[in-house]
Amino acid sequence: MCGRYANTCGTEELNARFDVGWVETAPPHYNIAPGQQVAIVREGERAGDGAEAKRELAFVRWGLIPSWAKDPAIGHRLINARAETLGEKPAFRNAWRRHHCLIPATAFYEWQGAAGHKQPWCVAMADNSPFGMAGLWERWRDPAGEVLETCTIITTDANALLSPIHDRMPLIIAPENYAAWLNSANPHAEKLVQPYPPERMRAWRVSMRVNTASHDDPACMDDVEDGT
Repeated sequence: MCGRYANTCGTEELNARFDVGWVETAPPHYNIAPGQQVAIVREGERAGDGAEAKRELAFVRWGLIPSWAKDPAIGHRLINARAETLGEKPAFRNAWRRHHCLIPATAFYEWQGAAGHKQPWCVAMADNSPFGMAGLWERWRDPAGEVLETCTIITTDANALLSPIHDRMPLIIAPENYAAWLNSANPHAEKLVQPYPPERMRAWRVSMRVNTASHDDPACMDDVEDGT
């Protein structure tokens, strides 16, 4: 699964990597946890008759709430979606067909080992560049008519770098495939579901500091010898 990640992208980085035009400056986050507001990139409204939709940056809650849900607490259990069953699970079926997104990140965390002493690892691109995790987003309306937008991160089998640490990893979309992924009607989107090349990534041990969601600073990503 993917239960924590970092997004330290500045405005210029977001513009250059995801082609979303001007975006509001947001502070860097080093330890993003479920339930928090996160940035996603998605197709915006179409400009007119058949005009191509422009990308937009939106801020939504991490933990997908299906449009049909009665209780928003279901979002706590839907922070990740397995790529293999997106079209089968009722919770994700509509979003898989209609609402693809990218979730900008600069790193994500995984935990290795048995319960009681799991070692946290930080994983990033080998060149430290920002990347887009595949996601789905959804719109939910409460009984009072208020609209809440939420998202989930799609996971796939771990690649050779991650498999000694965890058996799952976020589905990472290569920049040249962003347009293909964001087009929810693309019949070939399933072909993009595959582990990211391990040679383009790196991983290092970090301290138990990242276990506490209130810790949100560069120290969460510091390389440590023994993870203590």
